[in-house]
Amino acid sequence: MNQIPLRFVPVVFVLLWSTGFIGARYAMPHAEPFTVLAIRMAVATLLLWLLALKFRVPWPDRPQAMHAMFVGLLVHGAYLGGVFSAIRNGMPAATAALIVGLQPLVTAIIARFWLGERLLRQQVLGLLIGLCGVALVLWPDQSGTLASGFGPGAVLATVVALFAISLGTLWQKRYCTGISLLAGAFWQYVATAIVLSLAALLFETRQITWNGELIFALFWLVFVLSIAAILLLMLMIRHGQAAVVASYFYLTPAATAVEAWFLFGERPGTLAFAGIAVVCFGVYLARARQ
Repeated sequence: MNQIPLRFVPVVFVLLWSTGFIGARYAMPHAEPFTVLAIRMAVATLLLWLLALKFRVPWPDRPQAMHAMFVGLLVHGAYLGGVFSAIRNGMPAATAALIVGLQPLVTAIIARFWLGERLLRQQVLGLLIGLCGVALVLWPDQSGTLASGFGPGAVLATVVALFAISLGTLWQKRYCTGISLLAGAFWQYVATAIVLSLAALLFETRQITWNGELIFALFWLVFVLSIAAILLLMLMIRHGQAAVVASYFYLTPAATAVEAWFLFGERPGTLAFAGIAVVCFGVYLARARQ
């Protein structure tokens, strides 16, 4: 892969991935989380199948497909299901982003013991600085607490999401790097669509209020998040150290804060602007090479 495109892949990925919370905010008032995600995954599965046929990508064997399906259940099913459920149950998107923002630390710790990835002191410092920057971006201007108006179930959902995407990222790095990106993503969505559809049938009413806002949110979540952003993530995992790739997730809350400012008039405070600078510096340190 040409090194020039790869240089800009993380920037594009962060910009796209950060819109996930915005899409959830648009969609959640009009349908329940598992219902929205089941529709999203079903459409994405069909699109990936068509793309895989068009480009004649090699299909993985059964063990590889099973690994890809397990990654899908973690990265798409448990992660997205947890985040959407937490937001649906009253947790502010910023608070959910903060909890999930611990992912680089969790990923780095697991990767150190499971994959044997050695981190430089500078990289460890960068991960810790990035975490501090995330806290500054999301810290309320007037209140001294981050969590209010939601119960322990919402917190549990985001914790499940946190560990799911951390383990899913590492599982992808360990077992799925030899699989075609399109074919691998297809099998990820097959498993996720089945499980989320069952969850919607068992736990939700499946009532949907169709309107322009929901249709736009689904379009964005499918084409921008489920297709473009996920393929970029898998590309980064294939070509990068797991902990370093995870460090880019620190940039997501900062980008989301800026987007929410323009879309919803939620202007970041002084601490948030400082936090964005701190996050960028932390990611710079975390990307240090031996």
